[in-house]
Amino acid sequence: MGIVLNQSFKNTISTYIGFGIGAINTLFLYTNFLTDEYYGLVAFLLSAANIMMPFMAFGVHNAIIKYYSTFKTKNSLNSFLTLMLFLPFVFIIPAIIIGWLSYEGLSGLLSRENNIAGNYLWHIFILAVAMAYFEIFFAWSKVQLKTVFGNVMKEIFHRVAIMLLLISVFLECLTADQFILALVVVYVLRMMIMKLYAYTVRFPKLKFQKIKGISSIIKYSLLMIVAGSVAMLILDIDKFMIGLMLENIEEVAYYSVAIFIATVIAVPQRSMHQIMMPLTAKYLNEKDMGSLENLYKRSSISLLVVSGFIFLLIILNINELYKILPDEFTGGLFVVLLVSLAKLYDNSLGNNNAILFNSDYYKMVLLFGVLLAVLAIVLNFIFIPVYGIEGSAFATFLAVVIYNTIKLLFVKQKLNVQPFSRATLKIGLLLLVIALAMYFWEFPFHPVVNIALKSTVILIVYFVLILKLNISEDISIQIKKYLKL
Repeated sequence: MGIVLNQSFKNTISTYIGFGIGAINTLFLYTNFLTDEYYGLVAFLLSAANIMMPFMAFGVHNAIIKYYSTFKTKNSLNSFLTLMLFLPFVFIIPAIIIGWLSYEGLSGLLSRENNIAGNYLWHIFILAVAMAYFEIFFAWSKVQLKTVFGNVMKEIFHRVAIMLLLISVFLECLTADQFILALVVVYVLRMMIMKLYAYTVRFPKLKFQKIKGISSIIKYSLLMIVAGSVAMLILDIDKFMIGLMLENIEEVAYYSVAIFIATVIAVPQRSMHQIMMPLTAKYLNEKDMGSLENLYKRSSISLLVVSGFIFLLIILNINELYKILPDEFTGGLFVVLLVSLAKLYDNSLGNNNAILFNSDYYKMVLLFGVLLAVLAIVLNFIFIPVYGIEGSAFATFLAVVIYNTIKLLFVKQKLNVQPFSRATLKIGLLLLVIALAMYFWEFPFHPVVNIALKSTVILIVYFVLILKLNISEDISIQIKKYLKL
């Protein structure tokens, strides 16, 4: 247990450091050192590569984690790892051939609305392959219980490198085109460093022999391709479709900044998810539905309290934050509000995903994910041409709300548990009252000072009321512990 707690703590620290560096890049360096057109292009290229990544990886990074421990002999294990190294080429090689033969047509598709995007088709492909093999080598080290280095590479390395590249653009050491080429090099270099580290943890011994249960491995990998592509599609389809459907690719940049701000709300859920997964699996395996429902409700209210606080910080400081950014980015205010509300609802479901993944109904996650992806695409097609980036935000909001509601009702129907309680109503009303009371209240100082002062007031008022109303026993215990009350 010690190694798990130690690495979890280090990974949490590196994740937050990476997020902070990413915030500086996204909110300040990109917006000031690159033109809106090129910032939008960067966001478009990375989104497209993320959507392609699960196909390039062929589900191998998930298969390594699931099946590694099932192989007990050196020969079978080496054969399995050899398969994992070469299996992605089943998709990569045909993709290269198709890309080579259909370059003009694919390039024309990308540049239909934005001429600049069509020149970077191979950049997308190389980025996708680099991302895919990075995840494979990260999984390679994970099964050896070595996660800290990989998490640093995943969360910090490329963001620091991008920061240096953006500063180089500002100092006129790089042009915008050279920056994009260097960005691709950074992702390739990250993959190569991860590969070297993974091989120091366990050096591969290539062995080509028949593997027991190979059909199950291939089927699982194929399932993970679909599941992974759906997950990536959900994350990046809005930016990708904005780049395809709107004439001005800089709109992707404005949308990306707004999305990044709102995504801060999802950080607590990612951290708690690591803890909730094994606990949820334990209660499901033991058929302890009482403990499961208790965990469901407690995780829901704890996440809602923490993410609600972040929601208030964002919504009540957003006007001041946008004063620091270039004027053209202020069009993302409505995007921030809608996506923040969607993320807040997502957090309110607590360990809902953990229940679905660890129950007998895990295949339904894929079905629901496909439904969400189709819904998101259809809604974006409807709303982007009419309302632009605000339409895409509304499409995302609707898709996430419908998706989460379906998952909520499904778990209630199959397992007869649900996450909400009277405390949920209390926190909902508290968030509404504080938001309405403090939205129009501003200090007459510099925006940075105003944000610091207002955030301090929100912190004190919010958590004092959380304590007084006794909304979350777990949160109250932690507050009293650190304040020594």
